[in-house]
Amino acid sequence: MKYKKSLILLLFALSVLLVFAACGGDKDSGSDSDSNESASSGDSNVNESGMPIVDEEINMTIFANKPAQNEDNDWNDILIWNHYRDLTNVNVEWNSINPDALEEKRNLALGSGDLPDAFFLSQLTNADLQKYGGQGTFLPLNDLIEEYAPNLTALMENDPSIRKAITFPDGNIYSMPSLIEEDFLSLRLSARPWINEDWLKELDMDIPETTGEYYEYLKAVKELDPVGGGKTVPYGGTDITELVQWLAGSFGVMNHGAANTNIDLDPDDPSKVRFYATTDEYKQLLEYIHMLYDEGLIEQNIFSIEWGQFLANASDNLYGSMIFYDPIELFGEEIGSQYNSVAALEGPEGYKDYNKLSPSVWETSSFVITSENESPEAAVRWMDYFYSEEGAKLYYMGVEGETFEEDGGETKYMDHILNPEGDMTFEQAIAKQLTWLGAISGIIKTDYFQGGETAPQSMEAAEKIEPFVPDEIWPRFTFTPEENKVLEATGADVDKYVEEMRDQFISGDADFSQWDGYVETIEKMGALDELLDVYQAAYDRYEAN
Repeated sequence: MKYKKSLILLLFALSVLLVFAACGGDKDSGSDSDSNESASSGDSNVNESGMPIVDEEINMTIFANKPAQNEDNDWNDILIWNHYRDLTNVNVEWNSINPDALEEKRNLALGSGDLPDAFFLSQLTNADLQKYGGQGTFLPLNDLIEEYAPNLTALMENDPSIRKAITFPDGNIYSMPSLIEEDFLSLRLSARPWINEDWLKELDMDIPETTGEYYEYLKAVKELDPVGGGKTVPYGGTDITELVQWLAGSFGVMNHGAANTNIDLDPDDPSKVRFYATTDEYKQLLEYIHMLYDEGLIEQNIFSIEWGQFLANASDNLYGSMIFYDPIELFGEEIGSQYNSVAALEGPEGYKDYNKLSPSVWETSSFVITSENESPEAAVRWMDYFYSEEGAKLYYMGVEGETFEEDGGETKYMDHILNPEGDMTFEQAIAKQLTWLGAISGIIKTDYFQGGETAPQSMEAAEKIEPFVPDEIWPRFTFTPEENKVLEATGADVDKYVEEMRDQFISGDADFSQWDGYVETIEKMGALDELLDVYQAAYDRYEAN
């Protein structure tokens, strides 16, 4: 089915966005700002509530990232934005940029002073927001959000981590974020662990609940070789990071998620952050995964495998276990239905947490208003609509009778999208009228997201995993200009070294007898003093917000 095939590209785009959101690239930043007063022109043309946003039509130029899924559509003449223009009286002139040219053209606009009224999904980093916010190029939005963004305000009151994630060290908010509905756990999980239940039954084994039982299952699969000819792969994945992050909760590390690389909360002192990549628990995690790899229970080219090869292997039913998206949606009923989900595994010291999920803040810098904007009040209202129930439905489902219909209380795409004519794919049918593919904005809600994460198999997996999810998953912290300099230098070097050595320990290229030398190298690089001090200061501000 064309709908299912297109999900592969969609899920890949979403995974890239998740990586970007987690990494939060903290590049060079400039002066700090002493003011936390939001700009406001007191535009009398702006209605405080209801539609239209303005009585007399205004123009607003928006610089936007236009993902590859949208390359054949024109955002200046497409159903969603034409409809929203008529609803709001805000006529957006889109300057939509190909991703390959995004960084260059964005930096040119910022450097030359030839600014749009707003940036939309333009991959501005937290450091960019700090730098250009401090210079006055980006407007502080605190007061504007309080007065003109009731939907975002309500979400922040319900989930305080949102406000914490978008508030900078100077006290200002410089952007309106992309969000995942807090209860939409299935999307926040992204790829999740699956196990071939048909092979489990053949082996007369139950779904593993401990790391020991998981090892025994993988070993039994290798010995059984159900594919034949030694082609069976006990565990396969798109990279080793997915496995490391899933098992982290079984060994007591990464206890507040992965957004702040190698940093979690010190279990011995909850007021302190910890650099966990030098702990005994992390070493034990790597020793366990090395054991799996060394015994041939993990795909041996997992450090270099391409997505296409992984998908081909999965479609040929070679895997006993994997971490990926909904198997039925992606590989069809015959193969996908063989898989059942796995939750958290209990590790040797009794840890049993599932820490591999994203925070509810998907991206900090979804919408940024510049100093060129003559009606920032209207701009804030324009964006705030997409945090509402009606706005989320418009952004992700479109217009009733044009792209979706209500069926028994359920909102569904119309047939011309689900089953397009000719060679057109589901993805291409959406892109003819909507722009959300690869351009996640506002709030993603379970009821209006039609990806594989809302498929029955994925929702059942999320329900199984939910009891093991921590109470709080950290977003990427925000940093001062001085702290960013440390992250760019020491932080980048440490993160690169930790990842390289992680892979070498797992593959056996580095022996665990070298562990003490690894720790000493990290100490000399400054990870346990200078870098940890930066994260501690950021965490203290996060808690105080």
